[in-house]
Amino acid sequence: MKFWTGLLAVVLFLSGVGASQAVVRIADDRGGRIGTYVDKYQGLRSSGEYVIIDGLCAPACTIVLGAIPHEKICVTSHANLGFHAAWDFGANGRAVTNPEATQMLYSMYPSQIRRWIAQRGGLTPRMIFLKGRELQAMYRPCYMDAQAASPAPSQVAPNAPAMSPAAAKASALH
Repeated sequence: MKFWTGLLAVVLFLSGVGASQAVVRIADDRGGRIGTYVDKYQGLRSSGEYVIIDGLCAPACTIVLGAIPHEKICVTSHANLGFHAAWDFGANGRAVTNPEATQMLYSMYPSQIRRWIAQRGGLTPRMIFLKGRELQAMYRPCYMDAQAASPAPSQVAPNAPAMSPAAAKASALH
């Protein structure tokens, strides 16, 4: 009986999601140029898609936190957000911190993320990581193992995004 109740809940939830509200999974994204990520996430925000963070989402990737509405993001137990100062290549080819770009990056984050970063000394050349229970206290847990083919009905929480195996493969961002 529990199985059928759970299955019914999943079917009802998925029927309310709609075809235009697909799920995008972010995993093992090591970042890159800030502008590229701003453009990517503006398009994602416009699409109305849900975002599952499942694995490493490092510096520029973390712009997703400010670009996508909080209620459209969930994190798995594997989610690991990495933050550091923005940098450019200096005249000698070495990485040089870019204070203006760092401030712009910092200002994109929601206030709870800015507080968390500030409590750890701010954005510096050293990478800091937000993961585990601390991250799940800030963002809704996905209640699913994103590596599995599909979530078990009893693991789907109200308003938590779920995805089919085909959607999981098609929507992975790397």
